Amino acid sequence: MEISSDKILDAKGVSCPVPIVRTKKAIEDMEANQVIEVQATDEGSKADIKAWADSTGHDYLGTKEDGEVFIHYIRKAEMDNIKDEVAYSEIVNLEQLKSKLAIKEPITILDVREQEEFAFGHIPGAINIPLGEIEDRFDEIDKTKELHVICRTGNRSDQAAQRLAKKGYKNVKNVIPGMTKWDGPTEMIHEGGKTDDKNNNNE
Repeated sequence: MEISSDKILDAKGVSCPVPIVRTKKAIEDMEANQVIEVQATDEGSKADIKAWADSTGHDYLGTKEDGEVFIHYIRKAEMDNIKDEVAYSEIVNLEQLKSKLAIKEPITILDVREQEEFAFGHIPGAINIPLGEIEDRFDEIDKTKELHVICRTGNRSDQAAQRLAKKGYKNVKNVIPGMTKWDGPTEMIHEGGKTDDKNNNNE
């Protein structure tokens, strides 16, 4: 994929939500139809950048990989086509989620991070459907249970919650601030699918 860019943004070495924050700021100073090249090393940026572009009206042109660097291309939309970002209103915090789990409420935890992030540490019992795959996998999500959507910081889960709500899911909650601050039980997935429990994901 050969795409010429008008601006290059270095977002290497930082993780979600920093690449998105920097991209928002950089694209504000660009002219309509100009292309920004965002260079990032965060695995989650592959889903984050596309989701952000889709939600704001900018044209996501694609991503290519160069070693450990993900190179994303976005074309700035015409002013009339730029959409305001809307945050999903139904949220729960981590303490509320822990309380629900402690009393074994019949809820589903949907982790929308990438598979590699999920394998490194996730809430026991959570199901993993990366944000970029969610629209192709709605049939795997139980509509009858209260659904708690989580990611690393709350950005991808916000996008996922909005898509689920539009699809007709009635009881969807976005969990904030996400796994970066989760200090409850977690488990890891090793090669071969074996899981190990941990007390928290900061060990």
